[in-house]
Amino acid sequence: MKTLQIFILFILSGLFVQAQEPLSLTNAITIALENNYDIRIVKQNQRIAEITNDWGTAGRYPYINLLGGADNSANVNNNENFVSNRFSAGASLNWTLFDGYSVRINKQRFEELEQLSKQNTAIMVEGTIQSVVLAYYDVLLQKEKLNTYNEVMSLSEDRFKQAESRKEYGAAVTYEVLQAQNAYLSDRTGYLLQEVNYKNSLRDLSYLMADNSETNYNLTDNFEAIPVEYALADLQAQMTSNNKGLQNQYVNQRLLENAIAAAKSNFSPTIDFRGGATANSTRNNFADRGETWNNSANFYGNFTLSYNLFSGGNRKRASQIAQIDEEVGLVKIDDMKHDLNNSLSKLYEFYLVRKELLDIADENMKAAKLNLQISQEKFDAGAINSFNFRDVQTIYLNASQRRLEAIYYFIDAHTSMLRMAGVIVQEYE
Repeated sequence: MKTLQIFILFILSGLFVQAQEPLSLTNAITIALENNYDIRIVKQNQRIAEITNDWGTAGRYPYINLLGGADNSANVNNNENFVSNRFSAGASLNWTLFDGYSVRINKQRFEELEQLSKQNTAIMVEGTIQSVVLAYYDVLLQKEKLNTYNEVMSLSEDRFKQAESRKEYGAAVTYEVLQAQNAYLSDRTGYLLQEVNYKNSLRDLSYLMADNSETNYNLTDNFEAIPVEYALADLQAQMTSNNKGLQNQYVNQRLLENAIAAAKSNFSPTIDFRGGATANSTRNNFADRGETWNNSANFYGNFTLSYNLFSGGNRKRASQIAQIDEEVGLVKIDDMKHDLNNSLSKLYEFYLVRKELLDIADENMKAAKLNLQISQEKFDAGAINSFNFRDVQTIYLNASQRRLEAIYYFIDAHTSMLRMAGVIVQEYE
């Protein structure tokens, strides 16, 4: 029985250890790019666009139809009784030989739509990488906050125990004990709430990776901000070449040019070919004269030239509207370029400010930590009262939280700037 209990404990401990899986940022991104729900959907849409991009869909090839049939009848009257069976088979071919180059125009449109679908996939990949990076560092942020709360709570617990001990020896009154107890319970509450935030951030990261196994990951990357020097002109040049939203707008512009070509093709004639062959065989079985067969075959091939001389001006208006749409598309491109440059400049300034704030938070944290150490010594020596020491604890907790948030906000600004410049994939691949 004891052996069985040891075995069960061994299995449970093995499961517990297995649940603590190490996870680096690179692995988290890799898993998300493979399993994320939105990426899986957009990749399927890309597959549809790739399948659609075919010359057959564009209308280059003919349509061939086969047909067959059998008609059966019986005739009963006073003069003659017979049974008739009629069998038929045939094949037909319909082919548009010329339609104002619409086949080539359609194929170009399908190629652009496939490219647009690929760009949409790339945009989703960029968004997923950014989301995973922020979610990953949010987990680290919540964990570091949890450690800070635990540190402050431990100090409050020690202070509470000291107050109780001093009261037993008559060196402290009930009021001091209650103050220490309230401080400890307040810090304990903050710790428990922060523990929930930490667990929820882990769930958010798991969702981005499409992992519903409830695995308790151990994130292995350090929670730190590494400032990088950038030149705004270089970022703008990269954005012009790599920004996926801008690339999508270029694809949309080519689709508008394709629409103009399609509208112009409506002014061209159409040449169609219709050909085929049919065969018929009729069997008559007379009650008096026996069985007879009649066979026949028919072949045909016809060309049709059609041209729409007038359609109420609809073709001309369609062409004019397509040209206006193209002009509007050019304006949208200029608008997007201007907007992206403005947004990138704002992000760049924000990035520089976040870097400055990070330095300030580091200095503030060093001062608050040193102040806490000195105040702890003074409190133990009785040089300051519990209220002053509690104020110092609060200052330390706030400084620590601001420093951790400064790191996260810097990473957020950095990641947003890289995505707008179109280089976030290269940064985290």
